Amino acid sequence: MEGTSVSDSNTTTTTTVISAKPVILPAPGGRGEDLQVRVSAPATGGDLPVIVFSHGFGWSMNGYAPLADHWASQGFVVIQPTHLDSRTLGIPHEDPRTPQMWRIRIEDLALVLDGLDVLEASVPGLGGRIDHSRIAVAGHSWGAQTASALLGARVLDSGGVPGEDMSDPRVTAGVLFALTGLGDTLTPFAAENLPFMKPSFDTMTTPALFVVGDNDDSMLSTRGPDWFTDPYTYSPADKSLLTLFGAEHSLGGIPGYEVAETTDENPARVALIQQLTTAFLRSALFPGDTSWKTAATALENDPDPLGNLQSK
Repeated sequence: MEGTSVSDSNTTTTTTVISAKPVILPAPGGRGEDLQVRVSAPATGGDLPVIVFSHGFGWSMNGYAPLADHWASQGFVVIQPTHLDSRTLGIPHEDPRTPQMWRIRIEDLALVLDGLDVLEASVPGLGGRIDHSRIAVAGHSWGAQTASALLGARVLDSGGVPGEDMSDPRVTAGVLFALTGLGDTLTPFAAENLPFMKPSFDTMTTPALFVVGDNDDSMLSTRGPDWFTDPYTYSPADKSLLTLFGAEHSLGGIPGYEVAETTDENPARVALIQQLTTAFLRSALFPGDTSWKTAATALENDPDPLGNLQSK
């Protein structure tokens, strides 16, 4: 276990965060490997809400420190499973599990929720401090699609019929970064190799914040950056959409500090994401909390804003 002091750019306080990895959750036989998890939390405090975070393709529990560290410093328990597509596991593309990895990813998140007691007991000093009634999911890119299933999104089959409902009533809020849009404009490569990228957002009823970049031009769709606004457009309320000006797929650098895959490094943009997502989750999980309203008003009144926010 390690301890880190995280300085919050919005205040003068420094919060000590504890982080434990890997915490192992036994997994069903079909997965083939037990689930490795990282758990981060503030060193003190009780009744801590939970954020389960799903990483993007190839990443692992070790990524997304700008999000995990910040959320933990703000009073959340952040749980990061390592999915089977992680480069740290080295599973080849020819592996027979590959066609089902999108589904196994979703099952990983449910496994984390089922194993909350185990995770809590496995981290020294965390026992008895988690509020199991306040749970959110979050994810980036493929991880956003993974997390969206627990919020009610479904995958259409080849005939356009929605597949299995994998939503989870234990989850009451979500933050989805660069979640891909509808499957009707996929490139030939995506259509052939990623058949699960045909979502329906009609039943995604759980409150969520979508974060997109207006310069995120995906190689998976012929639509351009507005493809990423589909989840907001086609899902029912209660939803909000944060569009970041000039942001590409890494949204300024959320996968990690000084990461080679970040093509649009922008610390100010990441700081805004940290601030707004924290405020959204706090208000979504604690009815009556005004953090989200305050943060939204501040962005609206900013004379030189880094993005635009809309809600429905």
